[in-house]
Amino acid sequence: MRHANDDYHVSRRARESVRKRVQHMNYRLPPLLALRAFEASARHLSFTKAGTELHLTQGAISRQIRLLESFLGHKLFVRLTRKIEMTHAGQEYFESVQEALTIISHATRRAVRDTHRVLTLDVLPTLATHWLMPKLAHFTERHRDIEVRLISSIEPVDVHNEEADIAIRVGKVPGTRYDRSAPRIDLDMTDNWKGLYIEYLFPDVLIPVVSPQLINDVGPIDTPDDLLQYRLINTASRRYAWTDWLACHGLQQPVDAHALDFGHFFMALQAARDGKGVAIVPQVIFENYEGRSELVAPFPGGMQSAGAYYLLARESALQDEAIRLLCEWLTEEAAHFSLQADQTTSV
Repeated sequence: MRHANDDYHVSRRARESVRKRVQHMNYRLPPLLALRAFEASARHLSFTKAGTELHLTQGAISRQIRLLESFLGHKLFVRLTRKIEMTHAGQEYFESVQEALTIISHATRRAVRDTHRVLTLDVLPTLATHWLMPKLAHFTERHRDIEVRLISSIEPVDVHNEEADIAIRVGKVPGTRYDRSAPRIDLDMTDNWKGLYIEYLFPDVLIPVVSPQLINDVGPIDTPDDLLQYRLINTASRRYAWTDWLACHGLQQPVDAHALDFGHFFMALQAARDGKGVAIVPQVIFENYEGRSELVAPFPGGMQSAGAYYLLARESALQDEAIRLLCEWLTEEAAHFSLQADQTTSV
């Protein structure tokens, strides 16, 4: 009969065996700072950007790279006038170092964390306010040991620097085909696509919205042509939205000195509620907008842009259960919204 004590002694013997093997290993490791400087420089192909990420000067990064090259006995980079390129040896070393640093990072997180996890989610500002934040409590209730901290930006995200675990952006994925005649999305999701996990969330559908009172004052909107008698409200992050939407209907946006421009969609929506004109906004924002009852969408089907909303994360980060759970929940919520939007459009 096998006793619990037997398992303890087997485990202890196994640990002792590993300890003895490790005692005879001779680790030859370069300085960790030099490795981090090399990994960041290779990822960005820039000493300056690596310095910004690691809070070091460009000169300090360059010195760490020279130290590492001296340790290894060969060059890792070719220094050109305005850029750097990796040597063949540098490329091979980069792949191994990046893998090793990822393993160390994950092992460290597991070693130091308690049952409470904190994840950082980088989301577009208005999407965070009107779609994500009202739902986030549901995730917290389901996973009480995971805290999600939100940061908001429309700038290209780099999840490799680990400032954010997951990001949600809107735009185009390289290699994906989009309708070239559809409205443009003048935003870059990231400058670094290497090693990314990319998950489609939902389409970017643009919808004109207007106050019913303004329609009573100006006149009915039965066809796209009718919009030309209205003041059009623009949003800075989608500067081509009205131009492209009208062009898809064979119309040209009038040169209107009285057109309104706002920095964010929530400002454009408020202006539409105040009867100042017709705003054009993404369907996902309009459908979750708290003032939606005070606006109407003359063309509820909307028009799909040449791009979509995507979830971005490091491929290696999906080994982390907490990150994987948050990714799964976000895709579930996105699928739920798409289903509701389809049902609303078909009514």
